[in-house]
Amino acid sequence: MFLIEARRIAIVILGSFLLAVSLNFFLINANVYASGFSGAAQLVSSILQDFAKINISTGVLLFIFNIPVLILGWFKVGKGFTIYSIISVICATLFLEVLPIISLSEDIMLNAVAGGVISGAAVGISLKWGASTGGMDIVAMILSRLNDKPIGIYFLILNAIIIFVAGILYEPENALYTMLALYVTTLVIDAIHTRHEKVTVLMVTQKAEELQQAIHGQLVRGITILPARGAYSNTDTNMLYLVVTRYELYDLEKIISEVDPNAFTNIIQTAGVYGFFRKDGEQINDVQGTL
Repeated sequence: MFLIEARRIAIVILGSFLLAVSLNFFLINANVYASGFSGAAQLVSSILQDFAKINISTGVLLFIFNIPVLILGWFKVGKGFTIYSIISVICATLFLEVLPIISLSEDIMLNAVAGGVISGAAVGISLKWGASTGGMDIVAMILSRLNDKPIGIYFLILNAIIIFVAGILYEPENALYTMLALYVTTLVIDAIHTRHEKVTVLMVTQKAEELQQAIHGQLVRGITILPARGAYSNTDTNMLYLVVTRYELYDLEKIISEVDPNAFTNIIQTAGVYGFFRKDGEQINDVQGTL
């Protein structure tokens, strides 16, 4: 357990370092903006410096923006997820302050693509290991739980605001390159983690009851348990069927490896869910608890 958590923290720190590299080495000097709170902090820093002559770094603003979000995430999302997000935000702030802001290339398109790739890798590996880079990840999770709208809508709204403001206050060309960077970031996140907001998980196991109890101990998701029979072994078994968000996938995989590492697990993309899918504040009754 200690080694698993140590590895998880190391991955989170690596993600924070990559995020700082993408900003300080590629995006900031090129006036190309990252996605989410990082891009918002970057844009506000540029506006304050260029129009108000107030010099506040991107790292400091990123930390300030995340304070209320992390507090809200602690109560609404979960302490474990939020703790790793806090580590990520603190490390990202430190790396942004320590690493110099330099230009490795004068080509704005190269900066946009390289910065987008590295930024996407930072977010992708953090999500894959059950954490986040803070900011919009937590906001989107909270809002999605309240009304069950797709998480991507909230990212789209914030990024659209960043692109619009950048296009109005600075060169429209910079807004277009920002769109390119955001698109590349999204592609890399999808390649590393998953582009699907919800996934269906099918588990064939001999320990259905133990898995069900372990899952419900951490995740509030309905589970359907179906009888199954192995065609080759001709032995009776059970299949667990449930739908989770991509943010819960790491915790679910961890539960499976601890309770029944021999379980056959199939993770399937989910285009949409109709009917009951628990939102924040709702309770699962006996009927809905079977999904």
